[in-house]
Parts: sequence; C-alpha cells; structure tokens
Amino acid sequence: MEANLIELAKACPEAIISVKVGDLIEANEALVAKTKEQLEQLITDQTAETYPSRQKVAEILDVDLSTLHRWAKRGLLVPIEIGGKRRYRMSDVRRMLNNGKL
Repeated sequence: MEANLIELAKACPEAIISVKVGDLIEANEALVAKTKEQLEQLITDQTAETYPSRQKVAEILDVDLSTLHRWAKRGLLVPIEIGGKRRYRMSDVRRMLNNGKL
C-alpha cells in the first residue's frame, strides 16, 4: 500500500484524497518508526570500527601507498598489525578525511 500511495502522489500531485484520522496517525507512526530504525542503523554503521587494508585506505584517501608509508613515519596515520598484516583503524581514516590530521 505504501508504494501505491507514493506512485499515486507522483502521478497525481494535485489529487485530493480523504483519509481517516486513525489511518493518518497509524501511517505517521509507521513512518517515524521506519525513520528511527534507519537512523539507528546509520549510527551503528558509523560507529562500528573496521580495519581496511593499506590498498583500500590509499583508495579512500586518494593517495599513493608511499604517502601512507611517509605518514606512518611522521606519526600522522599509523597502521596496526592484525594477523601479520598492516591495517588502519577506519576511525583514524575518517578523522584524516574530516580534519586533514589526527
């Protein structure tokens, strides 16, 4: 039903419809609940720490691997060792993107 209302609104934006107050309240509550769920998921996704590889970080920051190496030597963006591989904290990468520094 939700998709049909959206299609109707797009097809006939000037249409006037009658809705029972109870149905309107129910629709609003469903919309609020859906929006809340999407926002909570977005917040959870952003706060979850991930550990991308050097290649992925270089791609995200649009820099060469040698730049990452120089930054690590200068203490700007230091990788960590996970299972013998160099990884970066995504939170550090985000800070680098937002501020240009850690």
